[in-house]
Amino acid sequence: MESTCIFCEIANGDIESDILYQDAWAFVIRDLSPRAPVHLLIIPIQHIESLSNASQIKTFPLGHLLHLCEEMAISHNLFKEGYRVTINQGENAGQTISHLHFHLIGGRNLGPEG
Repeated sequence: MESTCIFCEIANGDIESDILYQDAWAFVIRDLSPRAPVHLLIIPIQHIESLSNASQIKTFPLGHLLHLCEEMAISHNLFKEGYRVTINQGENAGQTISHLHFHLIGGRNLGPEG
């Protein structure tokens, strides 16, 4: 794990956080700057900087992260009304932490741009 990465520090227990779910592959926390009533981050424990790190991605089960998005949507009562799952790839897309993570956003009408 990268010692300067906040997500790695949370996963390692060096920074205390309200972890909603954790398993051997990933963990889930609330976004500190939510864009909707429900805004969760689904984060792999393995430090993967971004989707463009193909050598790291091919060894990680991304489907597990998507499955966790679905499970969190169900447990937060978003499944029926809808939700959004996004990955910010790079600075121009708003990626502020260089550690791959999914945003699960819902709980209100997000419209076409959210």
